[in-house]
Amino acid sequence: MNITVKLFATFRTGRFDIESRDYAEGTTVADVVRELSLAEKELGIMLVNSRHVKLDHRLAEGDTLALFPLLGGG
Repeated sequence: MNITVKLFATFRTGRFDIESRDYAEGTTVADVVRELSLAEKELGIMLVNSRHVKLDHRLAEGDTLALFPLLGGG
C-alpha cells in the first residue's frame, strides 16, 4: 500500500521532507518509525490524515503520516 510520509524539524536531517513509500498491509506507525531509525522517545506528534494517532495505529492505503519530534525551548 502507498503511504505519504512527512517528516518535520530535526527528523528531516539526513532523511527527506516528504516521500511516497510502499508498505505491506498491516503496517503500523511504529513500523514506519523503526524503519526510519527514529527514536520513539524523541517522537512528539504523530498524525495520520491530520488526526492524532498512537504508535499502534494501523495505516491504510493512501494515508498521510506526519511525524514531529518533541519540541523544546522557552
